[in-house]
Amino acid sequence: MEDEFASVPSSDGDVAVLAEIVADVESVQAQLAVAQVAEMRALARAGQLAEKQASGARDTVRVHDMALRSIAAELGGVARVTDRTMQTRIGEAREIVEGYPAALTAWESGRITRAHVRAIVDAGSVVPVQRRGEYEAEAIQRCLHDTPNRVRPGLEILAERTAERSFTERHREAANGRKVRLIPGRHGISTVIADVPTVIGDGILDRLTQQAQTIIDARENTDLDAADRDRRSIDEVRADVFADLLLAGAPALDPTATGDAPGTLGTIRAQVQVIVPALTLLGADDGPADLVGRSPIDADTARCLAANTPTWARILTEPVDGTVLAVDRYRTPWPQRRFLQARDQHCRWPGCRRAAIRCEIDHTIDAAKGGPTALWNLAHLCQRHHSMKQFTPWKVRQLSGGILEWTSPTGRIYREDAPAPPVAFMPASASDAPF
Repeated sequence: MEDEFASVPSSDGDVAVLAEIVADVESVQAQLAVAQVAEMRALARAGQLAEKQASGARDTVRVHDMALRSIAAELGGVARVTDRTMQTRIGEAREIVEGYPAALTAWESGRITRAHVRAIVDAGSVVPVQRRGEYEAEAIQRCLHDTPNRVRPGLEILAERTAERSFTERHREAANGRKVRLIPGRHGISTVIADVPTVIGDGILDRLTQQAQTIIDARENTDLDAADRDRRSIDEVRADVFADLLLAGAPALDPTATGDAPGTLGTIRAQVQVIVPALTLLGADDGPADLVGRSPIDADTARCLAANTPTWARILTEPVDGTVLAVDRYRTPWPQRRFLQARDQHCRWPGCRRAAIRCEIDHTIDAAKGGPTALWNLAHLCQRHHSMKQFTPWKVRQLSGGILEWTSPTGRIYREDAPAPPVAFMPASASDAPF
């Protein structure tokens, strides 16, 4: 057991080599960004050329399509991709170059990445053209200090606030298309796909994960020989429990059962973590709520969850920077936990989006080294990153306001700010701004 939990060995020589590798990767990334932006601008010019060639023609749409196909085929030959693929790339390039020039410049200068730009553009599809500049500027600011996966839900909510049709209205329409499909695969395995509301999907995965983990934990305590033990991975167990629940209404085998008494699997219920703005909760606003770790959900679903949940929290935030000031919650045994869940929202390792309800609360200064169980010394970390903090050379200290400052083995510092609230209140004009 000691070897399993041994810290990763590291010497000064290893750190020097790693620092050199990191510097090389950083340099290459900067060069790639410049090259990729240059390629994107060239592809956008190709699309503009096709449009110019078609201008004035009697059948502009058809001529433009033929011109674009011809140009795409030429460029596809150089890039060794099909003309269809190249035509798609040209369309994407025009959308970014012409619609999001500030994001493109930020990418070129290394302030954000290609994936950030993609997240900005994807979320911005619902933003009216006249408000795109306002949305783009705020979106870039949100991308500066966080990863694309982390920032995407916030961008989606930001964009939804400017949409001409509310998220709730479009969700109701989209929900009419929910369905279940079976896609036959190879070697006797098929894929079952269900289109369901996001919060339902998140709950399904959460319950399957809890049940699968319970099964895995139970098998570790058996007296069976190693050769006879259940060796399924958590993905395999999840898939098997999924099939059991649909076909029989209950897991076929519950290893937590004792004698004739039922086990605990059937009593496990799904958990989801949702942040609902007060105006949405009161029905005065149909804006989306934030399903932490996933994506926005519609106001109807958020209000339904709030009305039926046995425990909920009321969070007071500072209106300028979003700092959590107070939390009020019913039927909770540990005030610190509810405050930390409201503040952290997810794992506080740089870039991780695992929801706080699926994480462990870590002592920034280890309890074994005298670290107190105080808010200024606590933060959520998922199991993977909790282990990395303990058994690798990564170090962390907690600054005021819940900011975590991570130091890598090479001495690089990564600041992990406390998450911003999913809704930002901005003044309507300069004269309305706070002093």
